[in-house]
Amino acid sequence: SVPADASNPDSVVVSVLNISATLGSQAVLPCKSYRMVWTQDRLNDRQRVVHWDVYSKYYGDNKMERLCDMYSAGDQRVYSSYNQGRIFMPQNAFTDGNFSLVIKDVAESDEGTYSCNLHHHYCHLYETVKIQLDITKKAEDAKEYWDGEKPVIVALEGSTVMLPCVNRNHIWTERHSEEEQQVVHWDRQPPGVPHDRADRLIDLYASGERRSYGPLFVRQKMNITDTAFALGDFSLRISELESADEGTYSCHLHHHYCGLHERRIYQVFVTEPVREKKVVNLTTHNIAPAIACFPFPFPSDPNVVRGHNVINVIIPESRVHFFQQLGYVLATLLLFVVFLIIVVLVTRKRRQRGYEYNVKKHGEKDVNLKEFTVDTTDLTQYKSEDIRLDYKNNILKEKAEQARSFPAKNIDLDK
Repeated sequence: SVPADASNPDSVVVSVLNISATLGSQAVLPCKSYRMVWTQDRLNDRQRVVHWDVYSKYYGDNKMERLCDMYSAGDQRVYSSYNQGRIFMPQNAFTDGNFSLVIKDVAESDEGTYSCNLHHHYCHLYETVKIQLDITKKAEDAKEYWDGEKPVIVALEGSTVMLPCVNRNHIWTERHSEEEQQVVHWDRQPPGVPHDRADRLIDLYASGERRSYGPLFVRQKMNITDTAFALGDFSLRISELESADEGTYSCHLHHHYCGLHERRIYQVFVTEPVREKKVVNLTTHNIAPAIACFPFPFPSDPNVVRGHNVINVIIPESRVHFFQQLGYVLATLLLFVVFLIIVVLVTRKRRQRGYEYNVKKHGEKDVNLKEFTVDTTDLTQYKSEDIRLDYKNNILKEKAEQARSFPAKNIDLDK
C-alpha cells in the first residue's frame, strides 16, 4: 500500500464529517473544491492579471477608481486618458515579479490609498497590497514610513514616484503544465489503523490518468466520476455497503502549481436497515377492528413510489374464538378417554382366554385314575397291514412283531 500522505505530509485538514449509512445501500463521501477545476479554455495567459486601484478623497466623492491593469500576456491598459503615458507598470512584470506602479509628475489629485491587486483566476488566488500616497510641497517633508497597517509614501509634488508591489512567487512569474500537477488521492484506514498506515484506494490526475488499488471487488465498488476535474466534484461513491467498509476515509486534494494541499476526513459507520412498521385496519365478522398506527403519513400523490413496508396486523380475540379453543380441548380429552376404555377391555378379554387354556402342571401328580371309568367293550383289535421290514438280525424282528401284536386289556377301575 501507499502511505496516505506521501505526496505532501503538510496537508491542511479542512473538514471532518461523520457519515452513517445502512447495510447494502450506497454511500457518497462528498469532496468538492472548485479551486481544483481544470478547464482547457486556451486562455492560460489571461488567467493571471494585476490591476491598480485608488481610493481618493480629493474630489469629495470618496470613490474607488480603476487606474490600469495588465494580463500575463503583457497587454497593459490605462483607463483614464489623463493618465495615458503618465502611469505604467514594467512590461516584464509577470516574468520578474515586479508589479510596481510608476507615476510621473504627481499632483495633489493623486493623493489616496492605492491597492495592487493580483488575481489568478485558475488557482482562485487573490492578493492585495495597499499603499498610502501623500503629496507635499516641501522637499524636506518627503519620506516613507509604516503606519502599522500599510506603507505610507510622502512624495514631493511634480516628482516621479514608484509605488512598490513585488511578488516573485512561481505562480505569478512562471507557467506550468497545470494538468500534470493536479491529483486527488482517496485513502482508507480500517478501525484501529493509524493514519500513516492507511491504504490507498484511488489516484486521479487532471490529465485523465486513474490508478486504483486493492482487490478487484474494492476497485469495482469505490469510484470517482470521470468528470471530477471538470465539475470540481471528487466525491467517493461506495456501493453495496458492508460492515467491513467501516473506517476512516480521507480525500486529499493536491494542486502543486497553485500550492493547494487540503485534506477532508470522513468517519463511515454502517448500520442495520430500520424496518418500518405499519398496522392496517381489518374488519371481519365478530372481530373488532384493529388499531392502525402509522409512523409516517401516506403521500397524497398517487404517483409517489412507496417503498416496501412491514405490516403487523393486531386482531383482538373474541368469545367465539374462546369457545372454539375450548371445544378443541374437550374433544381431545374425549378421544383420550375412549382410547383408554378400549385398552382396558382388550386387556380383560385376553386375561379370560388365558384362564381357560391354563392347565396347572403341579396338579398332575394328584390325579386318581380310579375316578375315571373306561369302557373297552367297543375296542377292536387294530389290524394293520403287514409291513415288510428288513432287519439285520432276528432279535430286532422279534421285538417289532411283539410291538404290532399288542393285545387289548380290560382295566377294572373299581379295583
